[in-house]
Amino acid sequence: MASAARSLTSCIFCKIIKGEIPSFKLIETDLSYSFLDIGPLAKGHALVVPKDHAAKLHELPDEYLADAMPIAKKIAAAQELENYNILQNNGRIAHQEVDHVHFHIIPKPSTSDTEGLVIGWPAKKAAMDDLKSLHEEIAGRLGKL
Repeated sequence: MASAARSLTSCIFCKIIKGEIPSFKLIETDLSYSFLDIGPLAKGHALVVPKDHAAKLHELPDEYLADAMPIAKKIAAAQELENYNILQNNGRIAHQEVDHVHFHIIPKPSTSDTEGLVIGWPAKKAAMDDLKSLHEEIAGRLGKL
């Protein structure tokens, strides 16, 4: 049984979910609402928004997460996308613009930097001893959750 969804009156996504702001709705379930993005990075750019108002992923009840990904999968399949990104940001410096968890389905129709998500990937060489220590730290914390 899903926990009661939290809502914030000032949140644009909560207003869209309640029908106070119009949207191009794609799929709605008891736990999620999806619609086309009005500022798309590519044709077909859509959002899946859990109906529970949580600012960050780790604050969202698991049942909302479990509902969102099959919706993203259906939206990608309905568009017959071969290349696309599923994006979810947490916090301003991680490029989150709306403080309500949401998932972007962003088609990538070509290798061009003019459509779809354009990112850099500044990978660094990691020292194995540092990775081992980090692994032990995170694994220990995971065992307590």
